[in-house]
Amino acid sequence: MQNGDEPDALPEGATLTPAAVARRLGVAAATLRTWDRRYGLGPSEHTAGAHRRYTAADVARLSAMRALTLDGVAPVEAARLARDGVNGRHLAVVPDPALSVEEERRVQVEDRAASPTEVIDAALRGDSAAVRALLAPGDDLSRWWSDLIVPARAGVASRTVLARPGDEPDEVIVAAALAALRDRFSRVPRHPSRRRVVLLFTPPEEPRPLELHVLAAALADNGLDARVVAGPAGQTRLSEIVTMTSPSAAVLMSEREDPDLAIVGSLSAQHPELMQFVMVPDVAATAVPLHHRVQRVRSFAGVLHEVVAVAEGDPGPVR
Repeated sequence: MQNGDEPDALPEGATLTPAAVARRLGVAAATLRTWDRRYGLGPSEHTAGAHRRYTAADVARLSAMRALTLDGVAPVEAARLARDGVNGRHLAVVPDPALSVEEERRVQVEDRAASPTEVIDAALRGDSAAVRALLAPGDDLSRWWSDLIVPARAGVASRTVLARPGDEPDEVIVAAALAALRDRFSRVPRHPSRRRVVLLFTPPEEPRPLELHVLAAALADNGLDARVVAGPAGQTRLSEIVTMTSPSAAVLMSEREDPDLAIVGSLSAQHPELMQFVMVPDVAATAVPLHHRVQRVRSFAGVLHEVVAVAEGDPGPVR
């Protein structure tokens, strides 16, 4: 397709991935995510595993959105016209009084990949809205975590600032990331063929790391019903939860160098068939209980791969 031309029509019944649609329209993948999140111009279909697929009608609306914005129509108005079936040709520029200069700036920020430096600067300013815009997750949550969230939080932690009451730069990042994950998880469809639950938890009395929620969202992206155990959950309570949910796997995550991993041994004794993955710092590796169904994992990508492999090999009954 030449720049500015209409894309070729899709064969009847065909669908496209987000990457294919982005190439077809000549826009960034981040732009498609923005148009979906802000204006509801997202994919109509999902395949098994919750993968997004664009239909011919979806592509037509996006093509109209692109043509309208190239003609100078404001994004909000262009999205409305695209949903109404306007193709964007021969239209006069329509001003959009609803969007302020600041909102337009944030839309532009969302249309490209953010950098850790931008997130750090916004967090240090206490600009939670800008941080939320910058932290819009892409299709690969593993890279989002490792390439954006981790370096941004490390950068904030290394800065000495004179904060005002209530300002906590790292908490701004954490709150924005959690909000993005809640939004993303709410979009994962509940297919009748969804596999069994994966439980994610921390040792008793430990705070839940942000990474645990990112992992849960990444597992959900892979079609698993990932659930973070919140609130008090000692050995007895967690064992009851396992009995009730019959999970395909469980993940314990701790950032402490001396975690209390007795709960792992207790679950192994009471539920010897349960596959458990333990993610702890290297110095705590020797504290991981020895059991043929307990495996220590060292990285986000590693635990994601292992849990998905176990769940796919043991789908269990439909729930």
